[in-house]
Amino acid sequence: MRSVPFSLGLGLFAAYSYGATTLSAAWFLRRDHDSAFGTSLLWAALLYSPTVVSGLLVWGVLRRFGAEWRGIGVLTALAPLAIGLSAWAATAVDGAFRGAYWTWVEIAARVIDRLPVALLLYTALCAAGLAAAHWRRVLRQKAEMDALSAALAETRRTQPPSSERLMVTLGQGRVPVDVADVEWIASAANYVVIHWRDREGLLRETLQTLETRLAPHGFARSHRSTLVNLARVRELKPLSDGAWRLTLDSGAELVVSRSYRDELLARLKRG
Repeated sequence: MRSVPFSLGLGLFAAYSYGATTLSAAWFLRRDHDSAFGTSLLWAALLYSPTVVSGLLVWGVLRRFGAEWRGIGVLTALAPLAIGLSAWAATAVDGAFRGAYWTWVEIAARVIDRLPVALLLYTALCAAGLAAAHWRRVLRQKAEMDALSAALAETRRTQPPSSERLMVTLGQGRVPVDVADVEWIASAANYVVIHWRDREGLLRETLQTLETRLAPHGFARSHRSTLVNLARVRELKPLSDGAWRLTLDSGAELVVSRSYRDELLARLKRG
């Protein structure tokens, strides 16, 4: 089952649900109205066809607006229209197969009677759609994290030794720091703060200049004001807002902002 694409599996499950519901309803329609099985099957299929339309509506909204609050808001705003049209369409199908000649008052009463079922089905479709969207995101996120963890491990393994050194101000003097020992670098106005081996010192250089200088040595931007040595990243975890949290060898934690996430991802994929 893991080899089946998520969209295909979801589509097959939706088809099964519609088919099972149609067959069950056809069984009772045939028994209660003494109709032919083919007629009952068509009757049931059309009776629940508004549910298919509602399902496509939910899928389209979640695809367009996402499964966050914006998508939920759009689904909520469309609920009265979707529920009302579903109840009316089911009533129309029911009346056509019954051969009924209902007055407008009778039609309105039957539509109102169908509203609770239409509300239940629409709510269930929204809940199922949101659950499927979040589950899909979890699967994609897990696959991405596995790939990134493998890329980080490869970076740590293949990072060549560097003779590059930074002359860092520490206290009243300056000390040379091997680039390979640096874990991360933070911007501080016209200076940067170099973090290495549980120590930190200042370097009079801009972060942008240092980023260009250290890029060949495995450094990448993780935030507007932060550079990180990818060979020193021990663990990477996703955050709920789409950002990532990096845990370094020293235990220090950095956040990769969403705006730099894709850039870092591309950097890791390039190796």
